[in-house]
Amino acid sequence: MSEGVEGNTRTIEGSVVTDFADRMSYGGYLELSTLLAAQHPLSDPEHHDELLFIIQHQTTELWLKLVLHELGAACSLLRADQLAPALKCIARVKHIQKTLTEQWSVLATLTPAEYAQFRGVLGNASGFQSAQYRAVEFTLGNKNAAMLRVFESDPGAHALVKRALEAPSLYDEFLGMLARSGYPIPAEVLERDVTTAWTFTPELVPLFAEIYADPQAHWAAYETCEELVDLEDNFQLWRFRHLKTVERIIGFKTGTGGSSGVPFLQRALQLTFFPELFAVRTEIGR
Repeated sequence: MSEGVEGNTRTIEGSVVTDFADRMSYGGYLELSTLLAAQHPLSDPEHHDELLFIIQHQTTELWLKLVLHELGAACSLLRADQLAPALKCIARVKHIQKTLTEQWSVLATLTPAEYAQFRGVLGNASGFQSAQYRAVEFTLGNKNAAMLRVFESDPGAHALVKRALEAPSLYDEFLGMLARSGYPIPAEVLERDVTTAWTFTPELVPLFAEIYADPQAHWAAYETCEELVDLEDNFQLWRFRHLKTVERIIGFKTGTGGSSGVPFLQRALQLTFFPELFAVRTEIGR
């Protein structure tokens, strides 16, 4: 018999703390009493699967909070020319993205018949209204000032999205760092209106072609380019899994928020964050 196990029951070591009357506990540190009391199904009688739907979206928002935290740090570090720790933040975001993409498989266990029984209680609530998701998109460069209207009734959410709209994107900060490192970034790129969506800038493609032609001579820039490509790949995979999960559960119904549903999500797949980093691939090896 293994030491510390008796009758297939693990004995509690004498040194283990069990009295939390005046000590910090696991639940206290994580505020679990608040967190686990934040799920309030509205269906009546309560539908079994509504809890899944709520937790799926709440956990997504928690991960998005961390994504924003890491992207914000990465932007600040790039601005300070501290590339190595910025890449660490980006690497963490990539792992979060994979978790978020895999998470769609849990929601996909919700069948159309099950969802139809409580979908009505959502009213006009929709993921389209996620301020954190929108802030992530803006931080990566897909900006759209018109989206601010969606958050006018929520001052906190409006402020979050507005800050992301007005701040340089991750790509802006990367290009600024390249310029300070001696790379010939056009002045119009460095002085652009950062509240507008990034659009394809062909003048940058030759620069990236030079970086990719000799990775060893431009390793820091080369590595960062590939990290950004990973971010975009992961984001597009998330968008695609979102699309297919929605299609699987509601088909081609309109969204609860008023969108066209699947066709609306399909158009999002055409958006890009770092178009020059994909365009340069056509030039490599020519």
